[in-house]
Amino acid sequence: MSDRGLILRLCQRQYFFVWLLIVLCGIARADTALDINNPQVVEAFVDGVVIPSMKTHHNPSGVVMIMKDEKIIFAKGYGYTDLEKGIAVDPYTSLFRPGSISKLFTWVSVMQLVEQGRLDMDTNVNEYLTQFNVTDSWPGQPVTLRHIMTHTAGFEDGALGYLITDDPSRILPLAESLEKYQPQRVNPPGAHVSYSNWATALAGLIVANVSGQPFNEYVQEHIFDVLGMQRSTFVEPLPPELDKDMAKVYRYEADSYVPMPYEIVSNFGPAGALATTAYDMSLFGRALLSDGAWQGQQILKAETLKQMLSEGFSHDPRVRGMGLGFLLRRYGPDGFDNFGHDGGTSAFASHFGLSKKENLMLFTSFSGIPDYHGPHTEFVRAFYDAFYPHPVKSVTPADDFAERGQKYEGTYHTWRNNFTQAESLAGMFAAVKVTLMADNTLMIGDSRYVEVAHNLFRKLNDYDRIAFQEDADGNIVGYVIDGFGVMQYYKAPFYETLSFNAPLLVLSLLILGFVFIRLGYQFSVYRGLPTTEKNAFRASILVAITHYLFLLTFMLGLSVGTTQLLYELPTLLKIAFIFPVLALLAALWHVYQTIQVWRHSLLASTWARIRYTLVCGVSLYLVWFYFYWNLMGFQYFS
Repeated sequence: MSDRGLILRLCQRQYFFVWLLIVLCGIARADTALDINNPQVVEAFVDGVVIPSMKTHHNPSGVVMIMKDEKIIFAKGYGYTDLEKGIAVDPYTSLFRPGSISKLFTWVSVMQLVEQGRLDMDTNVNEYLTQFNVTDSWPGQPVTLRHIMTHTAGFEDGALGYLITDDPSRILPLAESLEKYQPQRVNPPGAHVSYSNWATALAGLIVANVSGQPFNEYVQEHIFDVLGMQRSTFVEPLPPELDKDMAKVYRYEADSYVPMPYEIVSNFGPAGALATTAYDMSLFGRALLSDGAWQGQQILKAETLKQMLSEGFSHDPRVRGMGLGFLLRRYGPDGFDNFGHDGGTSAFASHFGLSKKENLMLFTSFSGIPDYHGPHTEFVRAFYDAFYPHPVKSVTPADDFAERGQKYEGTYHTWRNNFTQAESLAGMFAAVKVTLMADNTLMIGDSRYVEVAHNLFRKLNDYDRIAFQEDADGNIVGYVIDGFGVMQYYKAPFYETLSFNAPLLVLSLLILGFVFIRLGYQFSVYRGLPTTEKNAFRASILVAITHYLFLLTFMLGLSVGTTQLLYELPTLLKIAFIFPVLALLAALWHVYQTIQVWRHSLLASTWARIRYTLVCGVSLYLVWFYFYWNLMGFQYFS
């Protein structure tokens, strides 16, 4: 039976779970594309993936809209905007939070002012700032709008406790927020890709400064009103006339849906505060697919839009990098040239993809805490693979690859990370492992890749590609992913890896735990010790207490969950950062006592002194760990 015949039968019988299995098993992704112009095929496919996925991941609402040749060929809402009132999602009126898709409106605003000659892409951004300056961390290498739009400005990332909030009283003026939360510049501009919400919000402030209008008003007047996007806004909280149609956020817990407050992104609004409908996004999509104008209403000149798609940044010309603000993706066959953006808040995952060749737009958005990414991940790639398949030719690994394959092995961290504050620790847990396999492939994460050219690898049975980078001496220093131009990975030194630190952390806690055990079963002995030996024992007890109190309060503070950590750091977590300072003082005292133990041959035996020295050693390691990962003291934005 043909793919089309199978889909029609599934549509008629509504065997959605069976169809999902077919999609996930890859049967639907054949060299012959499914018919995008057949409504039954499209609906069967979308329903077959989205409905069971939303059920599995407990997503209360979702929307999918597909536009082809300037016509909406599929538009459907899934679930409810309000579960209590039973209000179903309407793709034309229901509002969703597309997260970083908001950035595209910021980039269009910037380029409108560039067209007018009021902004220059290569001028120091401090020339456009009146409230504060970007720190001159790299003299002679200023940040420009070109750097910001390609995410190569060199800023570290950050989010915990300040990026999103659920409290409208914490909304600050954009300039005040950006000054308060300015991140460090950890790389010179133009050297590495590192996605930056802060830098995007800075571009929005520049738009406001140069235009003389608040950013939200500028976008409303120069984009939304021009295109007739009547149900779109950056304003937070939402105006009442739009709030009634907003897809409410729900947390799924204990087999029920708990309503959550509206997410506030205003402190970095140009980076992600948009609320919009699928239909309004189709109007924006029409303009982008029609050289910047739709029905006589222009938001960009054709040459400007071409510039945004053809200029940009890539670490390797063989892989798609960044346009000027647009993500250039690898979905679809060669020439499909998918561009657009994805977006995620703490409760929504969204996709906005365009192809000028096919005159196609796909917009999706799904909500739900904690697993809003499920339908997004399972549907978007499956859609492109089914309707715009990318032929995959078989590739045989080179017989001599093992001779050079070892140089790629290692642990890789993303440059999109924090490097100077407490949240830098998260980077160690987001690492990607690269391992040389016996069949002359590389295992990158959980997928096998095969060499197809010098430093260029393709997934063994798919079209995903990765390009490794090397320094002047031929050493591998990082890699980039084709079609994911906002992410670059660097090869981490051994002391930044979990494989190095995890065993030492476990060993340290075990050794310090034995301090408590020994105190318990030898308490009577401890009480009878002479003062010098008792002081030595007290130093070990103090070291153990401070480290264990940090561990306890730190873990309890993190237990509130990622969503709450984004909104505000809990008090208990802030208290936890007191203990590394105390642990440092305790470690210094323990070092002094260790010297006394050996100098005066204290304790019962040489073995006892060795055990004591081990306690000193692990206390120093833990102090180093706190320093390296910025856990020593109060290194976070309050």
